[in-house]
Amino acid sequence: MINLHLVDDLARRLGALLPPGLADARADLEQNFRAALQAGLQRLDLVTREEFEVQRAVLLRTREKLDALERALAAQAADTPPPAH
Repeated sequence: MINLHLVDDLARRLGALLPPGLADARADLEQNFRAALQAGLQRLDLVTREEFEVQRAVLLRTREKLDALERALAAQAADTPPPAH
């Protein structure tokens, strides 16, 4: 979900950068900035921080399991004598 407060803040900052001659159009331009920013961010298909952290935790657990399996396989290989030719 997009943080609308941050989008509004950015739109206001962009509006503040407008030259003084465009002061009358500032509100309309800020609204256009806001709409363009929201549309652009929605197309990016971003994930929330919470979703990111959940996937990070899953990846960490998977990495730990993989490391444990690699250690177990290495230990088993060390205990098994090589086949005779």
